[in-house]
Amino acid sequence: MKDEKKVKPRGIKHKIREEREKEQRIALVVTVAILIIIVFLAGFLINSMLNQPSTSRVFKAAIVDHLSIAFPNQTFVEAATGILEQAGYTVVYYSGEKVTVEFYRKLPVYGYDLIILRVHSTTHDPEAGVEYTGLFTSEPFNTEKYVYERNTFQVGVVAFLPYNEGDPVYFGIASRFVRLSMVGTFEKTAIIMMGCWGLKYPDLAMAFVEKGTQVYIGWSDSVLSYHTDAGTTVLLRHLITQKQTVEQAVTETMKEIGPDPESHGVLSYYPPESGSYILPHDSSRITLIVDTMPQFRVMKKKNLERISVCQS
Repeated sequence: MKDEKKVKPRGIKHKIREEREKEQRIALVVTVAILIIIVFLAGFLINSMLNQPSTSRVFKAAIVDHLSIAFPNQTFVEAATGILEQAGYTVVYYSGEKVTVEFYRKLPVYGYDLIILRVHSTTHDPEAGVEYTGLFTSEPFNTEKYVYERNTFQVGVVAFLPYNEGDPVYFGIASRFVRLSMVGTFEKTAIIMMGCWGLKYPDLAMAFVEKGTQVYIGWSDSVLSYHTDAGTTVLLRHLITQKQTVEQAVTETMKEIGPDPESHGVLSYYPPESGSYILPHDSSRITLIVDTMPQFRVMKKKNLERISVCQS
């Protein structure tokens, strides 16, 4: 019987080599699969990032144009809107007929970062000897409305001068209304009262600050409509576009436009420590109150309550 052939050592090496080649092929397939998955995931993530909505907070601004009824200024509205939109704000426009007592009541609830109130305002009643700052509404006076607010000196009757018997009269709100009847609070809001007497008396500024605003800017005396519109446009550029401090923006605005040509009123701000405040676009809430108007005062006439000084 012939001797069986012995398995040569090279046969074992051959099997080992085959096993190694098999492992290499498997490793290659796995590697290719991993690379494909990585490329797919990378593409998916990049696509998701490109198509994902921006997580940056959307800033909201409102232009409350009470004067649009009698003294429209579309140039100002477009200029202010342009400045704000370029800074990333969504701007909502309110025409004059929408400016009511209830609108003011809900003002903090709307959550605007910036509110431009282009409205009429009123100051002291010389016949009553009281000093305050109030805001007009476009809501005609009605003896049956806002009885509680009128009795508590939050709301009163206002009219334009010169007043003649039978001329329209409207509701107006005072600083006491801001304190007691506005719903909610402002959050780091900047208020700029750009109309007459915004900071002649401190009551309205103090009320808004107590309600949560960061800074209140206003005129020290009466101001012409074209002057405050131009000044507000300049002020917006300094505050919003150039991101200057309140003090810098007010100073630069006054250098550019100067005091009111008739009253020589100037811009100022309250409280004094807010001068170093910068309106950051990522966290603050900004409210601008802009007011242009002819001369007028709160009325004291038979059967009409006057808006009185608002005491806390």
